[in-house]
Amino acid sequence: QVQLAEYGGGSEQAGGSLRLSCVVTRRDYSEYCMGWFRQAPGKEREGVAVIDSDGTTMYADSVKGRFTISRDNAQSTLYLQMNSLKPEDTAMYYCAAHRFRPTRWSNHEEYNYWGQGTQVTVSS
Repeated sequence: QVQLAEYGGGSEQAGGSLRLSCVVTRRDYSEYCMGWFRQAPGKEREGVAVIDSDGTTMYADSVKGRFTISRDNAQSTLYLQMNSLKPEDTAMYYCAAHRFRPTRWSNHEEYNYWGQGTQVTVSS
C-alpha cells in the first residue's frame, strides 16, 4: 500500500509564494511517477505538474514559469514550489502517485494513490 500526506498549504496574498510537500510511505517511491493536482469548488480536478521517475517534468500551461515540481527520493518526498501566486490558484491541492507512467499525465483517473489534500487560498 502507498500512503501520501501533503503539508504546506495555507493562505497567501497574490504575488506571494508557498511550498507544498508530500511525504510518501513507500520504499520504492523513486520508481513512481508523482503528480500534483488541484480542485477548486465546483470545478474538475486538474493536473498541475508531474515528475516522472527519471526526473522528467511537465506543467499545466496556467502554472508554467511560476510553479516548480521536484522530488527527493532519499526522503521519499515530493515538492511543489509555487511562486507569483494568483487568486485563481486557490484550490485544494493533492499529490498523487502512479506506479508506472500515465498515458496522459493530467488525467487524474489514471493515478492509483492520493493524499488527503491541503488547501491553498490566495487573496487579491
